[in-house]
Amino acid sequence: MSDQPWKTDDCFVSPWNFAPEVLENLHFPKQIKIHDVTLRDGEQQTGVAFDKDDKIRIAEGLAEAGVHRIEAGMPVVSPQDAAAITEIVKRDLGPQIFSFSRCMVDDVKRAIDTGVNGVVMEVPSSEHIIKYGYEWPMEKAIDLSIESTAFAHEQGLEVVFFPIDFTRADMTWVLNLISRVADEGHMDSLALVDTFGATSPHAMQYFVRQVKARFPDTPLEAHFHMDFGMGVANTIMALAEGVEVVQSTILGIGERAGNTPWEETVLALLTLYGIDVGVNYDKLYKLALMVSEMANHPIPASRPVVGEHAYNVESGIIATWLLNCGDERVTEVFPYRPSLIGRDDPQVVMGKGSGIDSVKHWLQRANIEASEEQAMEVLGAVKGWGLQYKRLMTQEEFNELAKGVLPDQAA
Repeated sequence: MSDQPWKTDDCFVSPWNFAPEVLENLHFPKQIKIHDVTLRDGEQQTGVAFDKDDKIRIAEGLAEAGVHRIEAGMPVVSPQDAAAITEIVKRDLGPQIFSFSRCMVDDVKRAIDTGVNGVVMEVPSSEHIIKYGYEWPMEKAIDLSIESTAFAHEQGLEVVFFPIDFTRADMTWVLNLISRVADEGHMDSLALVDTFGATSPHAMQYFVRQVKARFPDTPLEAHFHMDFGMGVANTIMALAEGVEVVQSTILGIGERAGNTPWEETVLALLTLYGIDVGVNYDKLYKLALMVSEMANHPIPASRPVVGEHAYNVESGIIATWLLNCGDERVTEVFPYRPSLIGRDDPQVVMGKGSGIDSVKHWLQRANIEASEEQAMEVLGAVKGWGLQYKRLMTQEEFNELAKGVLPDQAA
């Protein structure tokens, strides 16, 4: 790590992130893996449906972006899902390929048929969900988990045990359940599952420590939802406590409010903590656009990392900063270079919030000469136009407006 990791050619963040008093409390693992669940949990986003070709293309994009593991789907959902998983395995794209299953032997058999490396195995883990959601007797969840995880292990699959609603369960009860699965069944790693995104970052630290105290030698994985927008913060908090795998999706698509978006997570780790997880950051934007199109899931313009306007500047004072700093010092105005994640350089855009320096810049770009007074007249017209149309101007619209304000330019 450099002497000033908070200020590099690609980023400029708070130096407090790297203060010794901060770093001494962080216990990140030596390696962090990204386990992408876009093709399974992501498709559970209301209204999203990926066909076989979609899933193969997304898997190829994930591999190109350097993801470590791909959860390719749940074979029992449909023959089409099983076929897509099988084809993704055959492509030998590079990442490990997992499937998802319930803790049922028949589900595991379906996973084996696809040729996957491993299986993420879900079971309800809170007494209330077992009683009211599933209407099962308590022992059924334990018995199914033991039988099916042992079977999966016997068939050579890597087993990730996935207790649904982990964070709303009684801690002692659920840890006892997991202990029985570990002792009588099998688990290679344990997913910490915040199914309803209902855990605060401060409670996440407590959660991880309690689990690690009970299972000190078991690798842990983070699977958190975004119902309160806490997924990225909770994931990083868990990693800082030694959790090794991030289960997440591109764009954060997923059940209800979605899953933790991994493009935001890995960029935060890289710039705010100096941790490179080894993905190809410059492929993230292209991948996000592809997933957005296939999922018919528009990206909000202000979305971090991948939003259309995340690197556009309209407000006058910030535009002045950007114009004064130029591309060489763009991190004076942005916390990281957009090119780091495959985005174009920041742009000064034109609208109601624009200032005089923006207008001068656009006039110069259009080869339109104007005095200071005339530029102010154009700015007034721009603000009126912005209030009327409530959107940004194109260069052509600006040129037409400017020529209308400046009679000498009308020809």
